[in-house]
Amino acid sequence: MHPFPRFSKVSMLCAAFLLGQVALGNDFWLRPSQYHVSPGATVYVQRLVGQQFKGERWSGTSQRVAQLLHYAPNDTVDLTQIATQHDTLQTSLALNESGTHLLGFTSNEVSLTQSATEFNNYLKAEGLDQVLLTRQRRKQLEKPARETYRRCAKTLVQVGTASDGPFNAVLGQPLELVPEQNPYALRPGTSITVRVLENGQPARGQLVRVWLKAGLPTQPATVQNMYTSGEGRVLVRLPPTPVEVLVTAVRMRPHPDSKTADWQSAWASLTFGLGKSARR
Repeated sequence: MHPFPRFSKVSMLCAAFLLGQVALGNDFWLRPSQYHVSPGATVYVQRLVGQQFKGERWSGTSQRVAQLLHYAPNDTVDLTQIATQHDTLQTSLALNESGTHLLGFTSNEVSLTQSATEFNNYLKAEGLDQVLLTRQRRKQLEKPARETYRRCAKTLVQVGTASDGPFNAVLGQPLELVPEQNPYALRPGTSITVRVLENGQPARGQLVRVWLKAGLPTQPATVQNMYTSGEGRVLVRLPPTPVEVLVTAVRMRPHPDSKTADWQSAWASLTFGLGKSARR
């Protein structure tokens, strides 16, 4: 991996990838202006935050960027230094190599304190039942909660027709979604397996939500809820029709430093688009 980007070989990221503080309970994901492009095209990558695959533009400061990586078919570029040089929010990616490209973004930690009611409702909404049971067992349901959280987002963009590329690269994110097949190389209506890793290890029994959006962006998305196997895998069934896909997961543990916070969570997302819905 090169410590500084080599724009002639892979990509150019214009300005910074920025991350702002938002209320927990909202997913964060990356959406390129197009998921399928020709070699040499420039793609604008949106940073969206929201629920049920309904997102709003998200801005913040570059100090929140921990890592920004671009995996191209024949190279890997660490764009973190560029992403932290400016405070303006403008992201464009020049994709020159044919094949599947992966852009991965990881934030640093943000702390947040919520009231007992807010935190309990948030745990219920995100399916974090074990945390809720732990609070109940410790007689903490009436107490506010301090939490730190990180964002771990990935998106796949197909350039040209070549299907090679690091679609399944493991970035080392605190919580990471890794597709085990290239969705751009599959026939319509087939399935892929996605592995969930927590600090590089399989996340067993993890709730995963797969949001599918077809047709107009204003149409509501459908969702599949599933839990990972003992090896951290879920089977994602894709429709035979054009669709945009958002896979999400959130995992929470007791914070290793009780003086800093009570809980530590990581939010992961993966996006890709198939067929006509890949163009926005």
